Amino acid sequence: MSVKITLKTNQADGNFNNGEILEKKPIGFPQDGGIQKPYSNLFYWAHAYTSNNKSTIGLHPHRGFEICSFILKGKVKHFDTLLNKWIILDEGDLQVIKAGKGISHSEELDSNTEIFQIWFDPNIHNSLYEEPSYKDYKSSEFEVIDKNNKITKVISNENNLLNLDSEGIQVYYHQINSGNSSFSINDRCYHSYFVIQGGINYSNVRYDKGTFFIVDSIKEFKFKADDKTEIFEIISPLEPSHKTYAQMHNLN
Repeated sequence: MSVKITLKTNQADGNFNNGEILEKKPIGFPQDGGIQKPYSNLFYWAHAYTSNNKSTIGLHPHRGFEICSFILKGKVKHFDTLLNKWIILDEGDLQVIKAGKGISHSEELDSNTEIFQIWFDPNIHNSLYEEPSYKDYKSSEFEVIDKNNKITKVISNENNLLNLDSEGIQVYYHQINSGNSSFSINDRCYHSYFVIQGGINYSNVRYDKGTFFIVDSIKEFKFKADDKTEIFEIISPLEPSHKTYAQMHNLN
């Protein structure tokens, strides 16, 4: 049995523009000092948020990784050097950047906005030599399933709805009603969970918003949820078929 828990207080911190944008990082960069290192083909995961003021992260470059920004709350304006124009992303929307051989972008987070930015490793040996690409997904495009005391938005399933090159990635957004609940755990997969809203009781301990779980090697992850608890889930392979960037640089 393996359930690894990273409390919000133990996650790496980040900020932009003198604290106008704050971050908690369940998976930070090596220099960030967080306790959770990259694993599977998950390299980086940041929860970024603003308060009463909007703020802009200036133009900056990326290479190699697949960078997904999930708009949890509020609104984001995005600019990149591929499309060369500003695009508005609303709550529930998603952008996927395949950075390839290089792309630069900028983001303006509106006031009271929250996002996840998550980097996947698509096999850096190959992706560094590929042309970059960019695609938006609107919230209304995703299937919603209401079943077994939870409402699940299917962002990407085993059919790879996001057309990621990073293998085996599945993404789900769950809203769970109060009471006992569980998630089935796939064989030879990590299931990564972030409590976006509300809280859960697992193994007689209460865990609040911002808690991060990595679960593998069990059949079910059982817990008791508050009413309308929101949980973000990513499924990824225990052992990707390629050597990841983190493995190449001994970052695991």
